[in-house]
Amino acid sequence: MSKKSNILSKSGCALEELKKLGYAFNSGGQLRKIDKNTGKVSDEPFEFDVFQDQEKNQAHYEKLADQIPEIVYDLLEKNGLSRTYIPETSPPEEATFFFTYPEQLHKPGKLIVIIHGRGFVRAGQWARSLIINNSLDHGTQLPYIRRAQELGYDILVTNTNDNYRNVDGKCVPITGLNTAAAHALYVWEKYVMDCEPEAVAIVAHSAGGAVTLDLAQRFPEFFKKHVFAIAFTDAALYVLNDSVKKVISEKTCNWIASNEPLDTEIELGKGNIKMVSAGHNKHEWTSYSAFESVFNFLEEKYYEFSQKQIK
Repeated sequence: MSKKSNILSKSGCALEELKKLGYAFNSGGQLRKIDKNTGKVSDEPFEFDVFQDQEKNQAHYEKLADQIPEIVYDLLEKNGLSRTYIPETSPPEEATFFFTYPEQLHKPGKLIVIIHGRGFVRAGQWARSLIINNSLDHGTQLPYIRRAQELGYDILVTNTNDNYRNVDGKCVPITGLNTAAAHALYVWEKYVMDCEPEAVAIVAHSAGGAVTLDLAQRFPEFFKKHVFAIAFTDAALYVLNDSVKKVISEKTCNWIASNEPLDTEIELGKGNIKMVSAGHNKHEWTSYSAFESVFNFLEEKYYEFSQKQIK
């Protein structure tokens, strides 16, 4: 079986499993119950409390949520993105992967790197709870990807939480890629830096902020020369050393969970990073609610970057 047919098989299985659980996504990307009488998608949303036993409710939710990654991977590919398996020497079933648009990145004029947070989310997701309870547009990175395509960006979507594989019934770490930081470092060195981009933007949510700071600390000269904007959405930012502060502070903004209106300036965060309201007080909503402001920021920073290059 080819890699492509195996991918299609997995996404098809995920959709079928979702159907067995009594759900499907409608044309608007909303998860809805399937009407037992007609077999068609109804207007009824996901319901958590279906059993008297809360453990059964949680197990039902987890089984449903386990189908989300393959469904989102399939949607990424339907939007023109391609998988690259790493480490390259490992068979696909023992490797992880990330997504790019176009398939081969080569000296892009503008490249956007998208980094999700920690936990259960995988490539293409911001928050699975929003995917399940609201819609695919609310909880996935698809709106970001489509806008980036419209604006002429090449795209790289990381998969930093995909670190282990089931091999002969055992949970085995993927060689050299068993942490989010290791995954990001590998992809950054071999695929971001090696494709020789002229200008790079980063959008990172939650713990993706810490991953980004680790990269900036490792590659300050590359960040100084090529990274023109860093957009965080309620990112977890830890202690920054002085060299990283100098490199990223003027090109970074963090949209944080807040009751204040969107873009209200809150305060300077660690490392003098600008912080503004994401326009929503819940952490998982920040990427969705700040979407338009994030791209306004990226385009402003790219204009500044391009003007400096002309000079």
